[in-house]
Amino acid sequence: MSAPPPPRDIVTYERKGGTVLLTLNSPPVNVLSRPVLEALRDRLAEAEEDPEARVVVIASAFEKAFAAGADIREMSNLNRSQARVHGGRGQAVTRQIERLPLPVIAAVRGVALGGGCELCLACDFIIASDDAQFGQPEINLGVMPGWGGTRRLPRRIGPSRARRWILTGRSVSASEAFAQGLVDQVVPRAEVLPAAFALANELAAKPAVALATAKYAINGAMDPAIDHGLAYELHLWSRLFGTEGQKEGMRAFLEKRPPPASASRRDWETASEGLPWTPEPGHASIGKRNKPKTSSRS
Repeated sequence: MSAPPPPRDIVTYERKGGTVLLTLNSPPVNVLSRPVLEALRDRLAEAEEDPEARVVVIASAFEKAFAAGADIREMSNLNRSQARVHGGRGQAVTRQIERLPLPVIAAVRGVALGGGCELCLACDFIIASDDAQFGQPEINLGVMPGWGGTRRLPRRIGPSRARRWILTGRSVSASEAFAQGLVDQVVPRAEVLPAAFALANELAAKPAVALATAKYAINGAMDPAIDHGLAYELHLWSRLFGTEGQKEGMRAFLEKRPPPASASRRDWETASEGLPWTPEPGHASIGKRNKPKTSSRS
């Protein structure tokens, strides 16, 4: 049975001249549930089909959050195959943004965490309020970024900084994100949308076909194998569902308590099946290879 169509008002569509403003409007903090993702997908398709659209700005109806991440309640009990479908849904939207033949600007006020940060990473430009916060906190839920974060974040800020973001899960201020090359412009909160529209108006004055072609050329030069990389990310992300870290991490989040410290690797062997460090069949695992025999003389 197919899901009902998403409510149109959870992502609103407004065109001002050649600029389309898509506003995430799912209170209180734009959790990226399936209906929100599907509404954003539909609105992006609408922008692509709009002959007057030249630039897209994605913003939030709420001051404290651009998007607070994926819907943990929706994900907490998924098995691996279900997680793969759900992760594919998020990846499809971020890839849609990246492949849209129009420049896309993220106008960020408040937090952009997890999937919210991954939406920003797929955009061509990020303009942030001076109190905005970015981050990939998925590690605290026993998983990892699954909507393109492991692919696009290193591309934007370099692998060393991306490792720190992803492996610690900490939030990063707008000024720090600007210094690291993620954010293009930091402005006071009241100036986020005016700054985004100023950039959009500048871009809209350029030849449309040349603008789209240049966008595709830049993205292709930065990451020609992105689809393969996203498939690998999705395989690993979905593989983490069902592990103790994922189950307990998401349970702690929903119960509004700190995630438990991981004191041991008791379930390491079972949980590691199918993950990159697991040896091929017939090969000994690391740490369990047979020691070389020593000969002795009688």
